[in-house]
Amino acid sequence: MTETISSNAIIYAILSLNSEIELQKEYIESPELSADERENEEDILGDMEQAFMEFLGAYKARCRKDKTLPSIDELLTSKL
Repeated sequence: MTETISSNAIIYAILSLNSEIELQKEYIESPELSADERENEEDILGDMEQAFMEFLGAYKARCRKDKTLPSIDELLTSKL
């Protein structure tokens, strides 16, 4: 594995996590979940949100160095 993660890998991670966070939020709102399951799923959501924020931080640093990368807003609002 390389020591430096590529910008594309960071972008894919951000987009994937963003989608998974939305799905997880919808799942947590499901009336079929028991209180214990909901608590566990909320912990998972917290971990995903933390990872998302860490990748956003890495991407912001990349954007400062590489002005050709799309902004975070462009990234999160674009349709694939």
